Amino acid sequence: MAEILLTAVINKSVEIAGNVLLQEGTRLYWLKEDIDWLQREMRHIRSYVDNAKAKEVGGDSRVKNLLKDIQELACDVEDLLDEFLPKIQQSNKFICCLKTVSFADEFAMEIEKIKRRVADIDRVRTTYNIMDTNNNNNNDCIPLNQRRLFLHADETEVIGLDDDFNKLQAKLLDHDLPYGVVSIVGMPGLGKTTLAKKLYRHVRDQFECSGLVYVSQQPRAGEILHDIAKQVGLMEEERKENLENNLRSLLKIKRYVILLDDIWDVEIWDDLKLVLPECDSKIGSRIIITSRNSNVGRYIGGDFSIHVLQPLDSENSFELFTKKIFTFDNNNNWANASPDLVDIGRSIVGRCGGIPLAIVVTAGMLRARERTERAWNRVLDSMGHKVQDGCAKVLALSYNDLSIALRPCFLYFGLYPEDHEIRAFDLTNMWIAEKLIVVNSGNRREAESLAEDILNDLVSRNLIQVAKMTYDGRISSCRIHDLLHSLCVDLAKESNFFHTEHNAFGDPGNVAKVRRITFYSDDNAMNEFFHLDPKPTKLRSLFCFTKVCCIFSQMAHINFKLLQVLVVVTSRDYYQHVTFPKKIGNMSCLRYVRLEGRIRVKLPNSIVKLKCLETLDIFHSYSKLPFGVWESKKLRHLCYTKEYYCVFFVSPFYRIMPPNNLQTLMWVDDKFCEPRLLHRLINLRTLCIRDVSSSTIKILSALSPVPKALKHSLQILSSLLLSA
Repeated sequence: MAEILLTAVINKSVEIAGNVLLQEGTRLYWLKEDIDWLQREMRHIRSYVDNAKAKEVGGDSRVKNLLKDIQELACDVEDLLDEFLPKIQQSNKFICCLKTVSFADEFAMEIEKIKRRVADIDRVRTTYNIMDTNNNNNNDCIPLNQRRLFLHADETEVIGLDDDFNKLQAKLLDHDLPYGVVSIVGMPGLGKTTLAKKLYRHVRDQFECSGLVYVSQQPRAGEILHDIAKQVGLMEEERKENLENNLRSLLKIKRYVILLDDIWDVEIWDDLKLVLPECDSKIGSRIIITSRNSNVGRYIGGDFSIHVLQPLDSENSFELFTKKIFTFDNNNNWANASPDLVDIGRSIVGRCGGIPLAIVVTAGMLRARERTERAWNRVLDSMGHKVQDGCAKVLALSYNDLSIALRPCFLYFGLYPEDHEIRAFDLTNMWIAEKLIVVNSGNRREAESLAEDILNDLVSRNLIQVAKMTYDGRISSCRIHDLLHSLCVDLAKESNFFHTEHNAFGDPGNVAKVRRITFYSDDNAMNEFFHLDPKPTKLRSLFCFTKVCCIFSQMAHINFKLLQVLVVVTSRDYYQHVTFPKKIGNMSCLRYVRLEGRIRVKLPNSIVKLKCLETLDIFHSYSKLPFGVWESKKLRHLCYTKEYYCVFFVSPFYRIMPPNNLQTLMWVDDKFCEPRLLHRLINLRTLCIRDVSSSTIKILSALSPVPKALKHSLQILSSLLLSA
């Protein structure tokens, strides 16, 4: 996986050369030559990595050591660039000459060390006859004029499961049914969720209320109940106080259907059943569950509730493959294909073992290739002669088929817990924050457009599932299948791209090398990790999805000077008072911060020192912002929730105006919306206002004359949300 790290180095070199050095002018002329050299050498090394990996598969241990050396080199170069970038940006004319000279000498010495290591690697590469296999070294950025057509197919469309659907629908609507649970069970990838969602959407209008929740491997009963309560219509006040009693009372008098997707064990059901009234068909309520484990379904609904899904037969498998291959074609058939290509297609489908996930992912991979016998035969040869480990080999093959630019973006999904709904907005801004996406022009809007293209590409390959769409047909949020999530975690660990709470331990020396880590649920594992020596000072991204918000106390004792992305999502069951560490001001590389949960936190004044901060997203939290946050000239997204207990503290009389790079501002108080402040927001695309007044509504809707100060602002505003 060295190519991912090399690409990260190239992207950061491109940004430094294209943005920072151009802005700084001739004062940093001495740096450009070294940065250009780094770009050239990293591209050259990356060009022969695939050939080296092929030789490693052949069993050559010496090549394995070479790849390890390349990976360590890429890590060290990335560290060097991340440590020196803040110094480059601070190296202005006000800094004394001695300090600038010292910085230049230090950087030059590090570059000389790297040059010696590159020379050693190149000698070994020549000795082992490792060749350049990349004819196009300029493949870092996907050309914007080659965007993939994206169409959102119906996720609830099922093929080969008509009999299953009809039987289950009849059960759900049978008023004489002696039990109220339908359990859809079977191995991963068979389409349990797809079938269950189609059932749910077809029958929910027959019930008084309905709800669909994803349970997953590490569930939190309180959050699941909160989601159910919101969907079945429990009032907001009743959700905040005595949630369990109020929800139980509502469901006792309502005829409901609830889908609990992906239940792994019976413990979570023992918690939920205390709130969900018995489905003994007096009222006729129903619960649909999906699980890999038949015993789980049997425990919840009894033997009569079980419905076991089986793999598709050969004809239905090929029908599904055909539909996915021709998704973007006008003619959904093989009329223009040669008989040999059809035969190859059938052979490819046969290797998928009747598993729908393997079939649709393989079809997505083939859609990105030429529809020729030669191209498809290469895929067939790569699949081996039989299905191994279910569809694991097919999924790994689809990952290897991704371009280098797409691979780290795909792996990023593994940082979230299983079945987590991920906002496209978050992905875009995190990818850009970590320089996984860079455009040669340095234009932010082009980078965001490229991020959207990459997400669409991953969806069109059936590697990612769309959860929600925007009103204009764009992806709002998405999910990843459990099997693909596991693939991300395994590949990320192998490449040192990220680690989880389950695989970050072992050799204590490796902790210092961890670049990204995610804690899905285990607070104890997090405490243990941060108390290890040496400390994880190389962290770029830190994700915490824990019940108790204890991460901030851990951060107070470690120097995270390279941290770029911080995501903290805590339980919504109760308020938590936390103290944000003052050390955040030392995290000079921090670009993206998201806090979600019922957290009461005061951000320290030191946050104003984060000159690279681009996104500050505070959701469901109560926080007071230091006024100086406006001093961050790179700030593009400032997001609050609109709930009453979350207050956006900003004074309209504060002397510092909002940065004109701001693209998203939500949810601000009405008093903020005065022309003197809004006139600077020439790049604003999304504006959300709470407690809006009639005068503001008139101004924004042009019902009254627009103030002169606003004539040239809000010109590209595309989303305006108002809340009384």
